[in-house]
Amino acid sequence: MVAYVFERFPKFSQTFCYREIAELFRQGIRPAIFSLRGPDRGPETTWDPAIISAVHQLPEGDVFARLADEASASLSKSVRKTLHEWRGKPDSLRLHQATYIGTRLQKLSVRHLHSHFAGMAARTAFWIKKFFGIDYSLTVHANDIFVPAKFEIGLSEILSSASAIIAVSDFAANQLRERFPENASRVHRIYNGIDAAKFQPAQLERPPLILSIGRLISKKGFDVLIDACALLRQRGHGFRCEIIGEGPLFEELQSHIQRQDLREQVHLAGSKTQAEIAARLSKATVLALPCRIDPDGAMDNLPTVVMEAMASVLPVVSTDIGGISEMVRDGETGLLVAQNDPAATANALGQLISDCELAQSFGDRGREHAKEIFSIEKNVRALREFFAM
Repeated sequence: MVAYVFERFPKFSQTFCYREIAELFRQGIRPAIFSLRGPDRGPETTWDPAIISAVHQLPEGDVFARLADEASASLSKSVRKTLHEWRGKPDSLRLHQATYIGTRLQKLSVRHLHSHFAGMAARTAFWIKKFFGIDYSLTVHANDIFVPAKFEIGLSEILSSASAIIAVSDFAANQLRERFPENASRVHRIYNGIDAAKFQPAQLERPPLILSIGRLISKKGFDVLIDACALLRQRGHGFRCEIIGEGPLFEELQSHIQRQDLREQVHLAGSKTQAEIAARLSKATVLALPCRIDPDGAMDNLPTVVMEAMASVLPVVSTDIGGISEMVRDGETGLLVAQNDPAATANALGQLISDCELAQSFGDRGREHAKEIFSIEKNVRALREFFAM
């Protein structure tokens, strides 16, 4: 039997995790699911009750302390010694979560554990392996490896302990092999997946709709998109631009829109459900996501919305950072421009919103590319091979 441990499940902003679990259920695999923290369901209301009911959320406070102490009482003297030595240290809670989960994994006869992100859940999996001998594999994503948090059990220790390391792009896989050559043989690339059949082909409408989707944070480059829209308007293009998402930069971006006098063209639409996002994709002309690398190294790797746009037969305008070029083939399924370059972004968007035939041809090729390499069924079957190790 296999189990998953998440920091938080389900989490609205991590639909790729939920889709992975849902596809495992569809394939007849029902993993035990442990969530260290409570769910973040966002505006979504269509979570599968069968999946939600399978989630074991760890209790908190005194209840958790009592149950963790009960679990540790049955462990070996050396484990109890480690628990004592870590008392009061930063991140010591991970050890107690490991004892709580590990004793339950043993009762379930779980032989393999999987986690997403080299963060809190992975550090818990590290200690589960130390205390109970249960192997774990790990899917790493973006900032968890590009700008990892500093803990005593850090990225190097987590990767060295994992039986398999799954990167979601060749870019990330190659970077990990270069940075951690001792672990290179255990690094594998499996893309996140989607079910392309759930996305309807976009119907190009007028005026054209430039759609962008993501958390309102710096690395998404929404300020660049707003400046590009100002240039498009100056050049006489008619268009609408809608940015879907929430985040700490909402007020700043709203002010940016006002300063550029774009209130009639650019709209911050807030958070939307998956069904609403799919509906907006079906009405769009192009997806714009001018991602950037932040000064601290934070960046996107494989934005799920790009897959969704391609499945919706949309051309994509983005930048060549992380694994984006593995999704968007420049001049074939979209256009890649330099980061932090509003003029280049405006040029690319202007080309696509004024040439419907080009936009359609990019979109058609993009959907075929998405179906070929981002199939959720195929990619989850590939992942299952590592659960059988």
